[in-house]
Amino acid sequence: MNNSSKPVMSLNQTADVNGGDQLLRIPSRDTLGDKLNQQIIGMLEMDGRLPFKEIATALDVSEGTVRNRVNRMKDAGVLQIKALVDPSAINYATDSMLGIKVAPTSSPGAVAKRLQDCPEIVFIIWVTGRYDLLVEIVSNSDDTLCRFLDEHCFNKDDINNVEVMKGLTTFKNQFLLKSHENL
Repeated sequence: MNNSSKPVMSLNQTADVNGGDQLLRIPSRDTLGDKLNQQIIGMLEMDGRLPFKEIATALDVSEGTVRNRVNRMKDAGVLQIKALVDPSAINYATDSMLGIKVAPTSSPGAVAKRLQDCPEIVFIIWVTGRYDLLVEIVSNSDDTLCRFLDEHCFNKDDINNVEVMKGLTTFKNQFLLKSHENL
């Protein structure tokens, strides 16, 4: 049987792999389109430590259903539950956006990969328009920002130009991801 003739499966199904020795959960395109999954994700976005029992009660399903759905989404790589720190709540001294124009000899993905592990960076996005990348940096002082720029941006072969836009006042900072339904 070739790949084109295999049936599409949802997260609530499993595929038999290696003659039954291993079960593999295969995500489908409609995983996040499933209304119950969206509701579970929405509640976990508000509080990632919310007990499955509370989610189940609110959604009028069993606790086991919630547990199974969350585990299947996690196993399939569709859902990760992590802590997010709001930089404005920590009162960083500097919050800056960098507009980065990537050098013609490099790619936005390569520059993003090089920068992604810098602890000062909280956000990197590949964009269209004037810049190739927008990068948000938070730090405890202007000196830290200057040191970051000197070490990671200036005189680097993969960056053609950097425009630093230092934040003055934050009017809204929403870390919660929107579901496709709310976009």
